[in-house]
Amino acid sequence: MSKVIIINGPNLNFLGIREIEKYGSLSYEDLKNKISEHAEGKNKIEFFQSNYEGEIVTYIQEIRKDTEVKGVVINPGGLTHSSVSLRDALSILEVPIIEVHITDIAKRESYRRINLISDLCTKSIVGKGIEGYIEGVDFLNEKN
Repeated sequence: MSKVIIINGPNLNFLGIREIEKYGSLSYEDLKNKISEHAEGKNKIEFFQSNYEGEIVTYIQEIRKDTEVKGVVINPGGLTHSSVSLRDALSILEVPIIEVHITDIAKRESYRRINLISDLCTKSIVGKGIEGYIEGVDFLNEKN
């Protein structure tokens, strides 16, 4: 069974706690459970979350070697707008990358409209809440 990697960046471990009006009331654990239940029997799901840019970069470098990985779904959070290191790490991957944002970053503050990774991604899913993760996993299943 192939593997889908779900990467979440800074502050996403505070889903259900931080800015509920924007990000919803489901916790990070609820998100993981929902994705795992949806993918059951189709994929192995591996989750990674960090508030530290370097840890995310290192993790991406490590999964590059994993031949079971069929794709990556990533919500880099605020690193979307600022991390050249994250962009460089993602550029080494040879599997599809699906970018997910719970909110529509194009309709938010001007600094959130800068996106350093979208051109590396096979698909971007924004503004669909946590359902965007499910859509990303489904897209990878259809593509592979």
